[in-house]
Amino acid sequence: MKKKLPAVLMIVASLLSAMGELRGWLLPTLSWPFTVSRELSFLSVPAEVCPTLAADGQVHWFGWAIVGLLFIAGVTVLLRRQPSFRLSPQAQRAWHRFRSHRRAYYSLLILGGIILLAAADQIVVGKRALAVQTEQGEWYFPAFRRSIIPGAVFGLSGNAAHAEADYRALHAALGSPGGPQFVLMPPIPWAPTNDPAPYPMERLVVKDGLLCTPDGKTLFDGQACRLYANGDIHLRIRYRRGKPDGHVQGWSRERREVYAAVWSAGHLITETYDGAGSIPDFLKGSNTDHYLIHYHPAPPLTGDHLLGTDSQGSDIAAYLFGGLQVNIQAALFYLPAVYAIGIMVGMLMGYLGGAFDIVTQRLIEILSQLPFLFLVMILTDFVPAGLRGMFVTLTLMVLLGWMPMTYLIRTATMREKARDYVSAARAMGAGPLHILARHVLPNLSPIVITLIPFSVATVVLSLTSLDYLGFGLPDSYAAWGRLLNDGLSKLSSPWVASSAVAALVLLLLLITFIGEGVREAIDPHRHDHYA
Repeated sequence: MKKKLPAVLMIVASLLSAMGELRGWLLPTLSWPFTVSRELSFLSVPAEVCPTLAADGQVHWFGWAIVGLLFIAGVTVLLRRQPSFRLSPQAQRAWHRFRSHRRAYYSLLILGGIILLAAADQIVVGKRALAVQTEQGEWYFPAFRRSIIPGAVFGLSGNAAHAEADYRALHAALGSPGGPQFVLMPPIPWAPTNDPAPYPMERLVVKDGLLCTPDGKTLFDGQACRLYANGDIHLRIRYRRGKPDGHVQGWSRERREVYAAVWSAGHLITETYDGAGSIPDFLKGSNTDHYLIHYHPAPPLTGDHLLGTDSQGSDIAAYLFGGLQVNIQAALFYLPAVYAIGIMVGMLMGYLGGAFDIVTQRLIEILSQLPFLFLVMILTDFVPAGLRGMFVTLTLMVLLGWMPMTYLIRTATMREKARDYVSAARAMGAGPLHILARHVLPNLSPIVITLIPFSVATVVLSLTSLDYLGFGLPDSYAAWGRLLNDGLSKLSSPWVASSAVAALVLLLLLITFIGEGVREAIDPHRHDHYA
Protein backbone atom coordinates (compact mmCIF):
# COMPACT_ATOMS: atom_id res chain seq x y z
CA MET A 1 0.00 0.00 0.00
CA LYS A 2 2.88 2.38 0.69
CA LYS A 3 4.01 2.01 -2.92
CA LYS A 4 0.56 3.15 -4.13
CA LEU A 5 0.24 6.00 -1.62
CA PRO A 6 1.28 8.84 -4.02
CA ALA A 7 -1.32 7.72 -6.57
CA VAL A 8 -4.01 7.46 -3.89
CA LEU A 9 -3.15 10.95 -2.62
CA MET A 10 -3.46 12.41 -6.14
CA ILE A 11 -6.89 10.83 -6.58
CA VAL A 12 -8.11 11.97 -3.16
CA ALA A 13 -6.79 15.52 -3.74
CA SER A 14 -8.54 15.77 -7.11
CA LEU A 15 -11.84 14.51 -5.67
CA LEU A 16 -11.67 16.89 -2.70
CA SER A 17 -10.88 19.81 -5.01
CA ALA A 18 -13.84 18.95 -7.27
CA MET A 19 -16.20 18.48 -4.33
CA GLY A 20 -15.06 21.75 -2.79
CA GLU A 21 -15.79 23.62 -6.03
CA LEU A 22 -19.31 22.21 -6.30
CA ARG A 23 -20.17 22.70 -2.61
CA GLY A 24 -18.64 26.14 -2.19
CA TRP A 25 -15.76 25.05 0.04
CA LEU A 26 -12.47 26.90 0.14
CA LEU A 27 -9.83 24.25 0.79
CA PRO A 28 -6.16 25.04 1.49
CA THR A 29 -4.12 24.74 -1.74
CA LEU A 30 -6.63 22.34 -3.34
CA SER A 31 -8.91 25.22 -4.36
CA TRP A 32 -6.05 27.17 -5.96
CA PRO A 33 -6.76 26.11 -9.62
CA PHE A 34 -10.33 27.36 -9.31
CA THR A 35 -9.16 30.53 -7.55
CA VAL A 36 -6.90 31.28 -10.53
CA SER A 37 -9.85 30.71 -12.87
CA ARG A 38 -11.93 33.23 -10.93
CA GLU A 39 -9.16 35.84 -11.08
CA LEU A 40 -8.83 35.59 -14.88
CA SER A 41 -12.10 35.83 -16.78
CA PHE A 42 -10.83 34.03 -19.90
CA LEU A 43 -10.26 30.86 -17.82
CA SER A 44 -14.02 30.50 -17.32
CA VAL A 45 -17.04 30.01 -19.57
CA PRO A 46 -20.78 30.61 -19.00
CA ALA A 47 -22.69 28.07 -16.93
CA GLU A 48 -24.80 27.07 -19.98
CA VAL A 49 -21.79 25.21 -21.42
CA CYS A 50 -21.93 22.58 -18.67
CA PRO A 51 -24.45 23.32 -15.89
CA THR A 52 -23.33 20.26 -13.90
CA LEU A 53 -19.87 21.76 -13.31
CA ALA A 54 -21.04 25.35 -12.86
CA ALA A 55 -20.37 27.35 -9.70
CA ASP A 56 -21.11 31.04 -9.15
CA GLY A 57 -22.79 31.16 -12.56
CA GLN A 58 -19.70 30.03 -14.48
CA VAL A 59 -17.74 26.92 -15.35
CA HIS A 60 -14.13 27.45 -14.37
CA TRP A 61 -12.63 25.19 -17.01
CA PHE A 62 -9.00 25.79 -16.05
CA GLY A 63 -9.58 24.47 -12.54
CA TRP A 64 -11.49 21.45 -13.87
CA ALA A 65 -8.69 20.75 -16.35
CA ILE A 66 -6.06 20.71 -13.58
CA VAL A 67 -8.27 18.51 -11.39
CA GLY A 68 -8.94 16.15 -14.30
CA LEU A 69 -5.25 15.81 -15.15
CA LEU A 70 -4.44 15.11 -11.50
CA PHE A 71 -7.14 12.44 -11.31
CA ILE A 72 -6.06 10.77 -14.58
CA ALA A 73 -2.43 10.76 -13.48
CA GLY A 74 -3.33 9.14 -10.17
CA VAL A 75 -5.51 6.46 -11.77
CA THR A 76 -2.87 5.72 -14.42
CA VAL A 77 -0.17 5.20 -11.83
CA LEU A 78 -2.50 3.17 -9.62
CA LEU A 79 -3.50 0.77 -12.43
CA ARG A 80 0.03 0.10 -13.60
CA ARG A 81 1.44 -3.33 -12.93
CA GLN A 82 4.34 -1.75 -11.10
CA PRO A 83 2.85 1.42 -9.64
CA SER A 84 5.85 2.14 -7.46
CA PHE A 85 8.62 4.32 -8.79
CA ARG A 86 12.01 2.71 -8.58
CA LEU A 87 15.23 4.61 -8.72
CA SER A 88 17.96 3.25 -10.92
CA PRO A 89 21.21 2.18 -9.24
CA GLN A 90 22.89 5.37 -10.49
CA ALA A 91 20.07 7.52 -9.11
CA GLN A 92 20.23 5.69 -5.77
CA ARG A 93 23.96 6.37 -5.51
CA ALA A 94 23.34 10.03 -6.40
CA TRP A 95 20.67 10.26 -3.67
CA HIS A 96 23.03 8.80 -1.08
CA ARG A 97 25.72 11.28 -2.10
CA PHE A 98 23.21 14.11 -1.80
CA ARG A 99 22.21 12.99 1.70
CA SER A 100 25.86 12.94 2.70
CA HIS A 101 26.02 16.62 1.73
CA ARG A 102 24.57 17.75 5.07
CA ARG A 103 24.08 21.41 4.23
CA ALA A 104 22.13 20.61 1.07
CA TYR A 105 20.12 17.82 2.72
CA TYR A 106 19.04 19.93 5.69
CA SER A 107 18.26 22.82 3.35
CA LEU A 108 15.96 20.47 1.43
CA LEU A 109 14.20 19.46 4.64
CA ILE A 110 13.77 23.08 5.74
CA LEU A 111 12.49 24.13 2.32
CA GLY A 112 10.09 21.20 2.29
CA GLY A 113 8.74 22.26 5.68
CA ILE A 114 8.30 25.83 4.45
CA ILE A 115 6.39 24.61 1.38
CA LEU A 116 4.11 22.47 3.54
CA LEU A 117 3.50 25.47 5.79
CA ALA A 118 2.61 27.61 2.77
CA ALA A 119 0.25 24.86 1.55
CA ALA A 120 -1.75 25.22 4.79
CA ASP A 121 -2.92 28.60 3.43
CA GLN A 122 -5.79 30.12 5.45
CA ILE A 123 -5.21 27.72 8.34
CA VAL A 124 -2.04 29.68 9.17
CA VAL A 125 -2.77 33.21 7.89
CA GLY A 126 -6.11 34.91 7.33
CA LYS A 127 -8.66 37.31 8.75
CA ARG A 128 -11.48 34.77 8.75
CA ALA A 129 -12.03 32.55 11.77
CA LEU A 130 -11.40 28.84 11.39
CA ALA A 131 -14.38 27.99 13.60
CA VAL A 132 -17.08 30.01 15.39
CA GLN A 133 -19.74 28.80 17.82
CA THR A 134 -22.58 31.25 18.26
CA GLU A 135 -24.45 31.93 21.48
CA GLN A 136 -27.17 29.55 20.27
CA GLY A 137 -24.60 26.75 19.89
CA GLU A 138 -24.45 26.75 16.07
CA TRP A 139 -21.06 26.12 14.44
CA TYR A 140 -19.65 27.98 11.42
CA PHE A 141 -16.35 27.59 9.56
CA PRO A 142 -15.90 30.90 7.69
CA ALA A 143 -12.30 30.30 6.54
CA PHE A 144 -13.39 27.24 4.55
CA ARG A 145 -16.29 28.86 2.72
CA ARG A 146 -16.08 30.85 -0.52
CA SER A 147 -19.13 32.93 0.35
CA ILE A 148 -19.05 35.44 3.17
CA ILE A 149 -21.14 35.11 6.33
CA PRO A 150 -22.95 38.36 7.27
CA GLY A 151 -22.49 39.75 10.75
CA ALA A 152 -26.19 39.29 11.57
CA VAL A 153 -25.55 35.54 11.90
CA PHE A 154 -23.31 36.28 14.89
CA GLY A 155 -25.64 38.81 16.50
CA LEU A 156 -24.17 42.01 15.05
CA SER A 157 -26.48 44.93 14.30
CA GLY A 158 -26.48 48.06 12.17
CA ASN A 159 -24.21 48.23 9.14
CA ALA A 160 -22.09 45.40 10.56
CA ALA A 161 -25.07 43.06 10.25
CA HIS A 162 -25.02 43.22 6.43
CA ALA A 163 -21.25 43.14 5.87
CA GLU A 164 -18.85 40.28 6.51
CA ALA A 165 -18.28 39.79 10.21
CA ASP A 166 -15.12 41.16 11.81
CA TYR A 167 -13.84 37.93 13.30
CA ARG A 168 -11.04 39.61 15.21
CA ALA A 169 -13.65 41.75 16.97
CA LEU A 170 -15.72 38.64 17.63
CA HIS A 171 -12.69 36.98 19.16
CA ALA A 172 -12.13 40.04 21.36
CA ALA A 173 -15.79 39.89 22.46
CA LEU A 174 -15.50 36.23 23.43
CA GLY A 175 -17.32 35.61 26.71
CA SER A 176 -19.21 38.92 26.72
CA PRO A 177 -23.04 38.96 26.84
CA GLY A 178 -24.44 38.28 23.38
CA GLY A 179 -21.02 37.35 22.05
CA PRO A 180 -19.94 34.02 20.58
CA GLN A 181 -19.08 31.07 22.77
CA PHE A 182 -16.00 30.01 20.80
CA VAL A 183 -13.83 31.64 18.14
CA LEU A 184 -10.70 30.00 16.70
CA MET A 185 -8.50 32.35 14.68
CA PRO A 186 -5.45 31.45 12.59
CA PRO A 187 -2.04 31.93 14.30
CA ILE A 188 -1.61 35.12 12.23
CA PRO A 189 -5.13 36.63 12.16
CA TRP A 190 -4.48 39.04 9.30
CA ALA A 191 -4.92 38.69 5.55
CA PRO A 192 -1.74 39.13 3.45
CA THR A 193 -3.25 42.06 1.49
CA ASN A 194 -6.22 44.43 1.59
CA ASP A 195 -6.54 44.10 5.35
CA PRO A 196 -5.23 47.33 6.92
CA ALA A 197 -4.78 47.13 10.66
CA PRO A 198 -5.84 49.87 13.08
CA TYR A 199 -3.05 51.85 14.65
CA PRO A 200 -1.50 49.76 17.44
CA MET A 201 -1.74 51.41 20.85
CA GLU A 202 0.20 50.94 24.07
CA ARG A 203 -1.01 52.19 27.43
CA LEU A 204 1.42 54.58 29.12
CA VAL A 205 2.13 54.34 32.83
CA VAL A 206 1.85 57.18 35.36
CA LYS A 207 4.54 56.91 38.02
CA ASP A 208 5.07 59.52 40.75
CA GLY A 209 2.92 61.98 38.80
CA LEU A 210 5.03 61.60 35.65
CA LEU A 211 4.11 59.82 32.43
CA CYS A 212 6.40 56.89 31.66
CA THR A 213 6.83 54.42 28.83
CA PRO A 214 4.77 51.20 28.93
CA ASP A 215 7.49 49.37 30.86
CA GLY A 216 7.40 52.10 33.53
CA LYS A 217 11.18 52.57 33.54
CA THR A 218 11.70 55.63 31.32
CA LEU A 219 10.07 59.06 31.30
CA PHE A 220 7.95 59.50 28.21
CA ASP A 221 8.92 61.93 25.44
CA GLY A 222 6.55 62.45 22.54
CA GLN A 223 2.88 62.62 21.73
CA ALA A 224 0.38 60.80 23.95
CA CYS A 225 -3.34 60.41 23.24
CA ARG A 226 -6.51 60.17 25.24
CA LEU A 227 -9.42 58.31 23.70
CA TYR A 228 -13.17 58.46 23.44
CA ALA A 229 -15.13 55.57 24.91
CA ASN A 230 -15.31 53.97 21.43
CA GLY A 231 -11.51 54.04 21.08
CA ASP A 232 -11.22 57.02 18.71
CA ILE A 233 -8.63 59.70 19.39
CA HIS A 234 -10.00 62.54 21.53
CA LEU A 235 -6.94 64.50 22.65
CA ARG A 236 -3.33 64.62 21.54
CA ILE A 237 -0.97 65.77 24.27
CA ARG A 238 2.75 66.32 23.86
CA TYR A 239 5.02 65.36 26.74
CA ARG A 240 8.62 66.14 27.52
CA ARG A 241 10.38 64.23 30.26
CA GLY A 242 7.04 62.94 31.50
CA LYS A 243 5.40 66.39 31.77
CA PRO A 244 2.97 68.15 29.38
CA ASP A 245 4.71 70.44 26.93
CA GLY A 246 2.95 73.83 26.91
CA HIS A 247 4.02 74.97 23.47
CA VAL A 248 1.90 74.46 20.38
CA GLN A 249 3.49 75.45 17.11
CA GLY A 250 1.30 77.75 15.02
CA TRP A 251 -1.05 78.86 17.80
CA SER A 252 -1.69 82.58 18.18
CA ARG A 253 -1.33 84.42 21.49
CA GLU A 254 -5.10 84.96 21.70
CA ARG A 255 -5.79 81.26 21.29
CA ARG A 256 -3.26 80.37 23.98
CA GLU A 257 -5.02 82.75 26.35
CA VAL A 258 -8.36 81.09 25.64
CA TYR A 259 -6.95 77.72 26.64
CA ALA A 260 -4.95 78.97 29.62
CA ALA A 261 -7.23 77.08 31.97
CA VAL A 262 -6.56 73.88 30.11
CA TRP A 263 -2.77 74.39 30.26
CA SER A 264 -2.91 75.12 33.96
CA ALA A 265 -4.72 71.84 34.45
CA GLY A 266 -1.78 70.07 32.86
CA HIS A 267 -3.48 69.20 29.58
CA LEU A 268 -2.95 70.43 26.08
CA ILE A 269 -5.63 70.31 23.39
CA THR A 270 -4.43 69.87 19.84
CA GLU A 271 -7.69 68.43 18.48
CA THR A 272 -10.14 70.84 16.84
CA TYR A 273 -12.51 72.34 19.41
CA ASP A 274 -15.64 73.79 17.80
CA GLY A 275 -16.68 75.76 20.90
CA ALA A 276 -19.77 73.66 21.62
CA GLY A 277 -19.99 73.25 25.37
CA SER A 278 -17.41 74.19 27.94
CA ILE A 279 -13.77 73.15 27.88
CA PRO A 280 -14.12 71.02 31.03
CA ASP A 281 -17.02 69.15 29.40
CA PHE A 282 -14.89 68.63 26.30
CA LEU A 283 -12.07 67.22 28.41
CA LYS A 284 -14.43 64.85 30.19
CA GLY A 285 -15.32 63.28 26.87
CA SER A 286 -12.24 61.05 27.03
CA ASN A 287 -10.95 58.62 29.60
CA THR A 288 -8.03 59.56 31.83
CA ASP A 289 -5.60 56.98 30.47
CA HIS A 290 -2.83 57.97 28.08
CA TYR A 291 -1.81 55.89 25.09
CA LEU A 292 1.12 55.80 22.74
CA ILE A 293 -0.15 55.35 19.18
CA HIS A 294 2.14 53.70 16.63
CA TYR A 295 1.27 55.05 13.23
CA HIS A 296 2.02 52.85 10.21
CA PRO A 297 4.52 51.46 9.66
CA ALA A 298 4.27 50.21 13.25
CA PRO A 299 7.29 48.51 14.88
CA PRO A 300 7.40 44.78 15.66
CA LEU A 301 5.66 43.30 18.71
CA THR A 302 3.02 46.02 18.84
CA GLY A 303 -0.71 45.45 18.48
CA ASP A 304 -0.40 41.69 17.93
CA HIS A 305 1.90 42.27 14.95
CA LEU A 306 4.91 40.01 15.34
CA LEU A 307 7.00 41.78 12.68
CA GLY A 308 5.12 45.09 12.67
CA THR A 309 3.19 46.66 9.80
CA ASP A 310 4.08 48.34 6.52
CA SER A 311 3.06 51.82 5.41
CA GLN A 312 -0.33 50.51 4.18
CA GLY A 313 -1.15 48.92 7.53
CA SER A 314 -0.66 45.32 6.36
CA ASP A 315 0.76 42.84 8.83
CA ILE A 316 4.32 42.10 7.66
CA ALA A 317 4.30 38.47 8.84
CA ALA A 318 1.08 37.82 6.89
CA TYR A 319 2.48 39.69 3.89
CA LEU A 320 5.65 37.61 3.88
CA PHE A 321 3.55 34.44 4.07
CA GLY A 322 1.46 35.59 1.12
CA GLY A 323 4.62 36.48 -0.83
CA LEU A 324 6.00 33.00 -0.14
CA GLN A 325 2.83 31.46 -1.58
CA VAL A 326 3.10 33.69 -4.65
CA ASN A 327 6.70 32.60 -5.26
CA ILE A 328 5.84 28.91 -4.89
CA GLN A 329 2.84 29.19 -7.21
CA ALA A 330 4.95 31.12 -9.73
CA ALA A 331 7.63 28.42 -9.69
CA LEU A 332 5.03 25.66 -10.14
CA PHE A 333 3.72 27.43 -13.25
CA TYR A 334 7.02 28.72 -14.62
CA LEU A 335 9.24 25.63 -14.37
CA PRO A 336 7.08 23.09 -16.29
CA ALA A 337 6.38 25.60 -19.07
CA VAL A 338 9.99 26.77 -19.44
CA TYR A 339 11.49 23.29 -19.28
CA ALA A 340 8.94 21.87 -21.72
CA ILE A 341 9.85 24.50 -24.32
CA GLY A 342 13.59 24.58 -23.60
CA ILE A 343 14.06 20.78 -23.57
CA MET A 344 11.96 20.24 -26.70
CA VAL A 345 13.71 22.95 -28.73
CA GLY A 346 17.18 21.95 -27.45
CA MET A 347 16.71 18.26 -28.29
CA LEU A 348 15.38 19.06 -31.78
CA MET A 349 18.35 21.35 -32.40
CA GLY A 350 20.85 18.70 -31.33
CA TYR A 351 19.16 15.74 -33.06
CA LEU A 352 18.01 17.28 -36.36
CA GLY A 353 20.90 19.69 -36.87
CA GLY A 354 21.18 21.29 -40.30
CA ALA A 355 19.12 24.31 -41.22
CA PHE A 356 16.78 23.97 -38.24
CA ASP A 357 19.72 24.10 -35.85
CA ILE A 358 21.33 27.11 -37.52
CA VAL A 359 18.12 29.16 -37.81
CA THR A 360 17.11 28.43 -34.22
CA GLN A 361 20.57 29.36 -32.93
CA ARG A 362 20.48 32.71 -34.74
CA LEU A 363 16.98 33.41 -33.40
CA ILE A 364 18.09 32.60 -29.83
CA GLU A 365 21.18 34.77 -30.19
CA ILE A 366 19.04 37.72 -31.29
CA LEU A 367 16.49 37.30 -28.50
CA SER A 368 19.19 36.70 -25.89
CA GLN A 369 20.65 40.14 -26.53
CA LEU A 370 17.44 41.80 -25.33
CA PRO A 371 17.44 42.66 -21.60
CA PHE A 372 15.13 40.12 -19.98
CA LEU A 373 13.55 42.28 -17.25
CA PHE A 374 13.50 45.36 -19.48
CA LEU A 375 11.55 43.52 -22.17
CA VAL A 376 9.10 42.06 -19.64
CA MET A 377 8.52 45.57 -18.27
CA ILE A 378 7.81 46.94 -21.75
CA LEU A 379 5.44 44.12 -22.66
CA THR A 380 3.66 44.35 -19.30
CA ASP A 381 3.03 48.04 -19.90
CA PHE A 382 1.05 47.17 -23.04
CA VAL A 383 -1.25 44.79 -21.16
CA PRO A 384 -4.52 46.44 -20.02
CA ALA A 385 -4.71 46.99 -16.28
CA GLY A 386 -7.75 44.75 -15.97
CA LEU A 387 -5.89 41.74 -17.41
CA ARG A 388 -2.69 42.08 -15.42
CA GLY A 389 -2.02 39.35 -12.93
CA MET A 390 0.22 36.42 -12.15
CA PHE A 391 -0.81 34.50 -15.27
CA VAL A 392 0.09 37.31 -17.68
CA THR A 393 3.35 38.19 -15.91
CA LEU A 394 4.53 34.58 -15.80
CA THR A 395 3.50 34.00 -19.43
CA LEU A 396 5.76 36.86 -20.49
CA MET A 397 8.58 35.46 -18.37
CA VAL A 398 8.11 32.00 -19.91
CA LEU A 399 8.23 33.37 -23.46
CA LEU A 400 11.66 34.85 -22.72
CA GLY A 401 13.04 32.43 -20.13
CA TRP A 402 13.40 29.13 -22.06
CA MET A 403 16.44 30.13 -24.13
CA PRO A 404 19.38 29.85 -21.66
CA MET A 405 18.99 26.06 -21.24
CA THR A 406 18.66 25.19 -24.93
CA TYR A 407 22.39 25.19 -25.64
CA LEU A 408 23.08 22.76 -22.78
CA ILE A 409 20.31 20.45 -23.95
CA ARG A 410 21.48 20.76 -27.55
CA THR A 411 25.07 19.81 -26.69
CA ALA A 412 24.00 16.87 -24.54
CA THR A 413 21.62 15.63 -27.28
CA MET A 414 24.38 15.77 -29.88
CA ARG A 415 26.59 13.69 -27.57
CA GLU A 416 23.86 11.11 -26.93
CA LYS A 417 22.97 11.00 -30.63
CA ALA A 418 26.43 9.62 -31.42
CA ARG A 419 26.12 6.70 -28.96
CA ASP A 420 25.54 3.12 -30.02
CA TYR A 421 22.12 2.70 -28.38
CA VAL A 422 20.70 5.48 -30.55
CA SER A 423 22.13 3.86 -33.69
CA ALA A 424 20.65 0.51 -32.60
CA ALA A 425 17.22 2.09 -32.03
CA ARG A 426 17.38 3.77 -35.44
CA ALA A 427 18.35 0.48 -37.09
CA MET A 428 15.32 -1.19 -35.49
CA GLY A 429 13.05 1.37 -37.16
CA ALA A 430 12.43 3.77 -34.28
CA GLY A 431 11.44 7.27 -35.33
CA PRO A 432 13.04 10.53 -34.11
CA LEU A 433 10.29 11.30 -31.57
CA HIS A 434 10.51 7.78 -30.10
CA ILE A 435 14.29 7.99 -29.82
CA LEU A 436 14.20 11.43 -28.22
CA ALA A 437 11.45 10.59 -25.73
CA ARG A 438 12.42 7.03 -24.74
CA HIS A 439 16.22 7.03 -25.09
CA VAL A 440 17.74 10.52 -25.19
CA LEU A 441 15.53 12.35 -22.67
CA PRO A 442 16.16 9.97 -19.73
CA ASN A 443 19.90 10.48 -20.17
CA LEU A 444 19.44 14.25 -20.02
CA SER A 445 17.91 14.07 -16.53
CA PRO A 446 21.21 14.96 -14.73
CA ILE A 447 21.36 18.27 -16.59
CA VAL A 448 17.68 19.03 -16.03
CA ILE A 449 17.79 18.18 -12.31
CA THR A 450 20.90 20.30 -11.84
CA LEU A 451 19.26 23.33 -13.46
CA ILE A 452 15.96 23.19 -11.54
CA PRO A 453 17.10 24.78 -8.21
CA PHE A 454 18.83 27.63 -10.00
CA SER A 455 15.78 28.18 -12.23
CA VAL A 456 13.65 28.51 -9.08
CA ALA A 457 16.07 31.14 -7.78
CA THR A 458 15.84 32.93 -11.12
CA VAL A 459 12.04 33.14 -11.10
CA VAL A 460 12.02 34.37 -7.46
CA LEU A 461 14.59 37.08 -8.20
CA SER A 462 12.91 38.11 -11.46
CA LEU A 463 9.48 38.37 -9.86
CA THR A 464 10.89 40.34 -6.92
CA SER A 465 12.72 42.71 -9.25
CA LEU A 466 9.60 43.36 -11.33
CA ASP A 467 7.52 44.00 -8.22
CA TYR A 468 10.17 46.33 -6.83
CA LEU A 469 10.13 48.35 -10.05
CA GLY A 470 6.32 48.44 -10.12
CA PHE A 471 5.84 46.21 -13.21
CA GLY A 472 5.04 42.97 -11.44
CA LEU A 473 1.87 41.66 -9.87
CA PRO A 474 -1.16 43.80 -8.94
CA ASP A 475 -1.67 45.08 -5.40
CA SER A 476 -4.02 42.19 -4.66
CA TYR A 477 -0.96 39.90 -4.53
CA ALA A 478 1.57 39.97 -1.72
CA ALA A 479 4.92 40.73 -3.35
CA TRP A 480 8.26 40.84 -1.58
CA GLY A 481 9.60 43.33 -4.10
CA ARG A 482 6.84 45.79 -3.30
CA LEU A 483 7.49 45.37 0.43
CA LEU A 484 11.20 46.00 -0.18
CA ASN A 485 10.38 49.15 -2.14
CA ASP A 486 8.12 50.32 0.69
CA GLY A 487 10.86 49.72 3.25
CA LEU A 488 13.58 51.49 1.29
CA SER A 489 11.34 54.53 0.90
CA LYS A 490 10.95 54.65 4.71
CA LEU A 491 14.40 54.00 6.14
CA SER A 492 13.23 55.36 9.49
CA SER A 493 11.31 52.08 9.82
CA PRO A 494 14.09 49.54 9.18
CA TRP A 495 11.99 46.51 10.09
CA VAL A 496 10.03 46.78 6.82
CA ALA A 497 12.98 46.44 4.45
CA SER A 498 14.93 44.09 6.71
CA SER A 499 12.03 41.61 6.90
CA ALA A 500 11.74 41.48 3.10
CA VAL A 501 15.50 41.10 2.68
CA ALA A 502 15.70 38.39 5.35
CA ALA A 503 12.89 36.35 3.74
CA LEU A 504 14.40 36.70 0.27
CA VAL A 505 17.93 35.83 1.38
CA LEU A 506 16.76 32.81 3.41
CA LEU A 507 14.77 31.38 0.50
CA LEU A 508 17.57 31.94 -2.02
CA LEU A 509 20.19 30.47 0.32
CA LEU A 510 18.15 27.30 0.80
CA ILE A 511 17.64 26.96 -2.95
CA THR A 512 21.34 27.62 -3.67
CA PHE A 513 22.52 25.06 -1.09
CA ILE A 514 20.18 22.47 -2.59
CA GLY A 515 21.44 23.26 -6.08
CA GLU A 516 25.06 22.85 -5.00
CA GLY A 517 24.29 19.50 -3.40
CA VAL A 518 22.48 18.25 -6.50
CA ARG A 519 25.30 19.36 -8.76
CA GLU A 520 27.92 17.60 -6.68
CA ALA A 521 25.81 14.45 -6.36
CA ILE A 522 25.33 13.91 -10.10
CA ASP A 523 28.50 15.52 -11.47
CA PRO A 524 29.78 12.98 -14.05
CA HIS A 525 33.34 14.28 -13.71
CA ARG A 526 33.39 13.67 -9.97
CA HIS A 527 31.46 10.41 -9.67
CA ASP A 528 30.89 7.30 -11.73
CA HIS A 529 27.43 8.41 -12.84
CA TYR A 530 27.60 6.64 -16.17
CA ALA A 531 29.21 3.51 -14.80
